[in-house]
Amino acid sequence: MELHDENPFKIRSYQSALISLERGDQDIMELNEAALAKLQGVGKSMIEAIQQLKTTDTFPLLEELINKTPEGILEVLQIKGLGPKKVKVLWEELGITSSHELMEACQSGKVAKIKGFGDKTQNTIIQNLEFKASNSGKWLYADIAEMIGQLEETFKVFAPEAALAIVGDFARQMEIITEAEFLIASAELASVKSKIKSMESIEWNLPESGPRTFRGKLKEIDLRVTIHFCSKEDFLWKKLSLIAAPLHLESLVNDQESIALRLQKRDYSSEDEFFSINKLQYIPTEMREGFGEVALALENKIPELLTDKDLKGILHNHSTYSDGKHSLRQMAEYCKELGYEYLGISDHSKTAFYAGGLEVEKILKQHQEIDELNREMAPFRIFKGIESDILSDGKLDYEDEVLASFDFIVASVHSILNMDINRATSRLITAIENPYTTILGHPTGRLLLRRQGYPIDHKAVIDACAANNVVIEINANPWRLDLDWRWVHYAMDQGVMLSINPDAHEMDGYADMKYGVLVGRKGGLTKEMTLNAMTADEIGSYFDARLEKLKINQ
Repeated sequence: MELHDENPFKIRSYQSALISLERGDQDIMELNEAALAKLQGVGKSMIEAIQQLKTTDTFPLLEELINKTPEGILEVLQIKGLGPKKVKVLWEELGITSSHELMEACQSGKVAKIKGFGDKTQNTIIQNLEFKASNSGKWLYADIAEMIGQLEETFKVFAPEAALAIVGDFARQMEIITEAEFLIASAELASVKSKIKSMESIEWNLPESGPRTFRGKLKEIDLRVTIHFCSKEDFLWKKLSLIAAPLHLESLVNDQESIALRLQKRDYSSEDEFFSINKLQYIPTEMREGFGEVALALENKIPELLTDKDLKGILHNHSTYSDGKHSLRQMAEYCKELGYEYLGISDHSKTAFYAGGLEVEKILKQHQEIDELNREMAPFRIFKGIESDILSDGKLDYEDEVLASFDFIVASVHSILNMDINRATSRLITAIENPYTTILGHPTGRLLLRRQGYPIDHKAVIDACAANNVVIEINANPWRLDLDWRWVHYAMDQGVMLSINPDAHEMDGYADMKYGVLVGRKGGLTKEMTLNAMTADEIGSYFDARLEKLKINQ
């Protein structure tokens, strides 16, 4: 609608209705006309659109707009930093109707010459187009897990007597997946291959395939599929070899032999036996990346890793007080229903006005409700938190007396993301040195496959957290998974605790906790170094001790 200069009031009515519907708890497809009419911002035209959606999965206005929009324009609209107004200008002045044409126009300098664009915008567009192109065919682990599970079940049906394993990056639970990789061993490989080759959901690339490997791509989505075949006698060593990352396979077990060479000896009958005969502590699958885990295993220093059941509470969550979908009570009751001992609510702070950030009056109201709910829901506890924006100079966006009213503070960057490594690192360290900062939220601000995030000196940031007793968040949202698992071990070595936080904006967001645990485990995270593995009483005492120390120092 914005692209085609529809009436601004009409656009706002759709935006208003969308916000209202997203914050509601009911499935609009199950509501009748009378129930829809009671929803705020949902008028007659909106009800008609919803009723059309129920029966046809579309509605007339949408179809009208799509029909007069070149298909490539919808693709251009997905490019970060280009809103409908800018896309419209590019379309009308340069005739750009695809991301390919946009890249050519940027490279020739035409975009920079348009009023309102300039060299800086043009360079940003080029960077975003290159980032988008480099991520083609890549998927978030969370988004592709169900699909890979379905493929596994299909292969089991085709080859019920075969030995089957998921291998490659997915087996190690990498955050980004570019390929669904399987290993199949059977005494009847010719029959199995024939059945698999007939699968209509996969387009096999026969020139790239061979007698031991089938390569192709899913027709439904842009995901490569590779199936390795072997005899049942070779299944175990092939599986262990194909699961491990190349760097893990290159890691030395002794002065001469690598993991890869030891696997090829095939002098073991199980996975456990392979590790024991090589005098290695068992290395969890997700850790087989070549990040020092073999050296740790040789010294029997791989710790017992964190599990889902170790987590006692959920910190960093949002409610309808800011931009959450569910009320504080709903978020708390569902958290308790899931078996957790406590909830840390941390709605957006006042600088995040676009997300309904909390002014002081709203904070007081929320704290009063928390006190009431704590009396009602005991022994379950709600801790008072805030996600305080880190301003451009590294300061937090409340006065000290306001910050002192919270049990904990999550300090996060949400604006001015185009920083170099020095500015970004300095900004974070200033926030870390604020005595009220409890947890550093999503340290790099990255959104996997969407934006890279600002560059930081991880060691300097982690060292600052160690010096100031600040916890680092592993944001469990599948788009973030930030702190990156590659820095978890360094953080623990410096004595910095981690906190698995879902950054949940609705009750369903709690389910993301498992992805945070996966990231923690890849980095070697233990229960002892996880903040929210503390019980309600323990973490309550931890928060109280920090605040008490602050008062003494003041």
